[in-house]
Amino acid sequence: MAYDKFTVVKSTAVPLPIENIDTDQIIPARFLKATKREGFGDNLFRDWRYNNDNTPKQDFVLNNPIYSGKILVGGTNFGSGSSREHAAWAIYDYGFRAVVSSFFADIFKGNAINIGILPVQVTPAFLEKIFTAIEADPKAEIEIDLPAQTITIVASDESESFDINGYKKHNLLNGFDDIDYLQAMKEEILTFAEAKAV
Repeated sequence: MAYDKFTVVKSTAVPLPIENIDTDQIIPARFLKATKREGFGDNLFRDWRYNNDNTPKQDFVLNNPIYSGKILVGGTNFGSGSSREHAAWAIYDYGFRAVVSSFFADIFKGNAINIGILPVQVTPAFLEKIFTAIEADPKAEIEIDLPAQTITIVASDESESFDINGYKKHNLLNGFDDIDYLQAMKEEILTFAEAKAV
């Protein structure tokens, strides 16, 4: 299994209401040398999180103990810039299972889904409601239901549906990457191949 299965996540959320967050801001290029997925979370938003002397910047949201959770809520056009999959690795390794925005860069969106992060695209109006709810109560919970394809602000019970490709949804529900998907179909593939060989 490539990653944990994603079904329903109910969690507090970390607000990052900044537009056009690109992959170099998510994980700076100087940290791309490793080829394994582990360890990238330490450098997630590195230049925003730390000063030059490696002390935490007190005004950055990830350094604020009142915010936590498995859901990152970003501004519009999240994940723009270069196609580095390490950006998704860093978000997953930090502990986030979903990112919410009103628009995602396509390549980032694909990279995220491929490693078990659900990018939830909502309307700008609903995104603003989420930010408002978190601002009013940092412990406000968000529920993301992948089978139903809905996202809900728990306290107000306001909800919105989101789209996802059926194949990618199947993989997330099962914790599959593309290779796992093919391996799960091994018997069917062998049966098909044998039938064609006759």
